Amino acid sequence: TRNRVAGHPEHSTDTRHALRLETDHLIGAGQVVMDGAVLGPDSIVAANSFVKAGFKGAPRQLLAGSPASVRRDVTAGEVAWMTLNTREYQELAQRSRRAMHEVAPLKAVEANRRRLQGTTDVVAIHATTSR
Repeated sequence: TRNRVAGHPEHSTDTRHALRLETDHLIGAGQVVMDGAVLGPDSIVAANSFVKAGFKGAPRQLLAGSPASVRRDVTAGEVAWMTLNTREYQELAQRSRRAMHEVAPLKAVEANRRRLQGTTDVVAIHATTSR
């Protein structure tokens, strides 16, 4: 899955500014990227970060803070995780589209209610890295 931006609307991503995204990014919740900023391929913008106008990024950078600065390079493992995570979101949307139908609201939570099961082995990124 190439040319993805894994910043999901429910994560309050501010995309109103004129920025240029190269291919494949993870845009964290609550971030703001200002006019003229360019994010390099396979980069990550951490949650609640503020990327200044005119920022020019290189490939595989982890940006964080307010104002955001380059904290380190993104690892190959993190790029693989982004790819898997994006695929999981895409499959969830397709599965939801196929399965949704109108129902009456529950009056109480059902006993032993099943939890949502993903279709891949996505785990939280902090569980995949060792520092």
